[in-house]
Amino acid sequence: MASVPAVLTSEWTKIRTVSSTTWTLISAFLVTVAMGAAVSALMNSQFDDLEEAQRLTFDPTLFSFSGMVLGQLAMVVFGVLVVGTEYSSGMIRTSLAAVPQRATFLFSKMLVAGVLALVVGLVTSFAAFFLGQALLGDHGTDIGADNVLRAVVGGGLYMGLIALFSMGVAAMLRSSMLSLGILMPFFFLVSQILSAVPGAKKVALYFPDQAGSKIMQVVPNAMDSDPGPYGPWAGLLIMVAWVAAAVLGGFLVLKKRDA
Repeated sequence: MASVPAVLTSEWTKIRTVSSTTWTLISAFLVTVAMGAAVSALMNSQFDDLEEAQRLTFDPTLFSFSGMVLGQLAMVVFGVLVVGTEYSSGMIRTSLAAVPQRATFLFSKMLVAGVLALVVGLVTSFAAFFLGQALLGDHGTDIGADNVLRAVVGGGLYMGLIALFSMGVAAMLRSSMLSLGILMPFFFLVSQILSAVPGAKKVALYFPDQAGSKIMQVVPNAMDSDPGPYGPWAGLLIMVAWVAAAVLGGFLVLKKRDA
C-alpha cells in the first residue's frame, strides 16, 4: 500500500518535470497580467469618453482582471494535461499498479496540482491588480479599499478552481483532446455568447465561470451592467459546487472503469 506522502511526492515530481504543464502555468500568468495591463492602460486614456452611468459604476479592480478570460484557458489546459496525460501516454496503468488505491491516486494528484494552481493564481491575481492600478492612474483604487482584497484573493481562488474543474472533467472523459475540445469552446465561446443573449443570460449566470467570476467584482453593477441574482460569495459557492460535481464524477469513472 503506497503511503500518501510518497504519492504526493510522486505527483509533484510528475508535474514539475513535464515542460508542458510548467509552460501552461507561466502562460496563465503572462497573458492574464499582460492583457489586464493593456486594458487598464487603454481605459485610463479613454475614461473621460465613457457615459456618465459607466463612470459612476466603474470598477477598477475588475478591469485589472480583464486578462482572466485568456488566463483561465491556460488553467484549463494545465488541469486537463495533469490528468489527461496519464491516459494519452499510457502511464495510467503504471500509476495504478504503483498506487492501487484509486482515491489516493486521484485526490493526491488533484491536491498537488490544485495547490500549485492556487499559488500561481494568487501570484497572478496580485500582480495583475497592482500593475493594472498603476496604469489606471487616478482612476485606480488600492488594496485597502472596501472589498478589494476579497476580489484580489478571489481572483486567485477562481484560477485554482478552474484548474480543479478541468481535472475532474479530464478524469471523467479520460482524454486530453476530448476534454480540451469541450472545455475550451465552452469557456471561451459558449459561456461568453450566452451571457450576452437576453433569453439565455439567466441560465448562463449559473455556469461555473460566470458565477465564479463574481468574486472578482467590487462594484455590483459594474459599468452600468445588470445586477446579478447573487453576490460574490454565493457565486463562488456555485462554482465550488460545479467543481465538486466534476471531481466526484472523475473519481467515480476512475473507480468503476479499467485503466
